Amino acid sequence: MKTVEVSTTVYAPREEVYDFLLDFPGYADYSKHLESVRADGDGGPGTEYHLTFAWWKLDYTLHSRVTDVERPERIDWEVTKDLDAAGQWLVEEPEADDGRSDAGGGATDEGDAGGEGATGDADACRVRLVVTYDPNSADGVLDLPMFVSLDWVIEKVADLVVEEGERVVERVVADLEGERRRVDLDVSVY
Repeated sequence: MKTVEVSTTVYAPREEVYDFLLDFPGYADYSKHLESVRADGDGGPGTEYHLTFAWWKLDYTLHSRVTDVERPERIDWEVTKDLDAAGQWLVEEPEADDGRSDAGGGATDEGDAGGEGATGDADACRVRLVVTYDPNSADGVLDLPMFVSLDWVIEKVADLVVEEGERVVERVVADLEGERRRVDLDVSVY
């Protein structure tokens, strides 16, 4: 099994960020390659999602289900067809020193002498997406063109996934915070 973990700080209240993540069908508005999201449920445990992705000559509909939620901290899910994968969204208290500054494009609270203000922890949280998967479970799932190997597709898609992830996160953060800024993502693969 492999794990990919992506995290960033969002300057919005935890409840608001959690509600946004729970509204999964809205994700299609942010992604270049996610064509549609069909939901069966209210976002809580048992809700099923069908996500249709398209890239190059490939398209695939991923089937997933929410397995557990703990408001406003966690949304657990699993893939229910073809792939062995599961994950969770975590909305956590912010780290003590998040490094936000004007250099990163974010706002500072110059008028606040010692209070929390715009950069304070009251309106900030750390969002993490953790996905655990078996890379061998993808073998035979996609209908690949003749002479195209799964290894070649994975190699090409890896950079695309990071690029798309950054674009989606920046758009989501802009909507949640009310302005665009450069978003720093921490990515770990293990």
